[in-house]
Amino acid sequence: MPDVKYRRILVKIGGESLSGPQGFGIDPDRAEELAYKIKRVHDMDIEVAIVMGAGNIWRGRDGLAHGMERATADHMGMLATVMNGLALQDALERIGVTTRVQTAIEMRAVAEPYIRLRAIRHLEKGRVVIVGAGTGNPYFTTDSAAALRAMEIDADVLIKATKVDAVYDADPLVNPEAARFERISYIEALNLRVGVLDSTALSLCMDNQMPIIVVSLWHPNTLENVVMGQAIGTLISS
Repeated sequence: MPDVKYRRILVKIGGESLSGPQGFGIDPDRAEELAYKIKRVHDMDIEVAIVMGAGNIWRGRDGLAHGMERATADHMGMLATVMNGLALQDALERIGVTTRVQTAIEMRAVAEPYIRLRAIRHLEKGRVVIVGAGTGNPYFTTDSAAALRAMEIDADVLIKATKVDAVYDADPLVNPEAARFERISYIEALNLRVGVLDSTALSLCMDNQMPIIVVSLWHPNTLENVVMGQAIGTLISS
């Protein structure tokens, strides 16, 4: 087994990672591709927890733009994260990775309720744990849920796997001259109002000294390189 820096990781993955070229919905081929990425790092004897987003199915701001109540829009997003979690669980199970989906909103017919000690026990037994339904509360993003769950399960690091390869001082997809950071402090990230993580998630990680690594999900061997301690993406820490 190779020497690794992080033994227990929580990976925040946007819902868009499951969508195909059309940019919405769940693409089984993309789910399978994502499952293999997770399997490769899991096969390194790494304990892996995942928090899924919902952007491929529902974006609350679209509802808000039409006058929808914020709590209703957020609860719809929570349900969408569970759909994504079940799709990823199915893809992982089909390639031999034992997986459990836990949800912050109880729906026992399809998933376990989120219980911190049970999630930790699953990880210790080598199971991948997918946590859905955010925090179970409106007004909190899935980024905030990922930060909270990372603390609760005593993860070594929170990995924000996104479509950009690092933190920039502007959107690199819009501004090709945007400056890229290899390391940045929590305070600097908050002051920059970085788009890859919301301020609540950043503040929670800062208060609890949880390191965050922002990387591109789709670069080859991203997760393996992170757990080996290689300097990729952006490290947000104190």
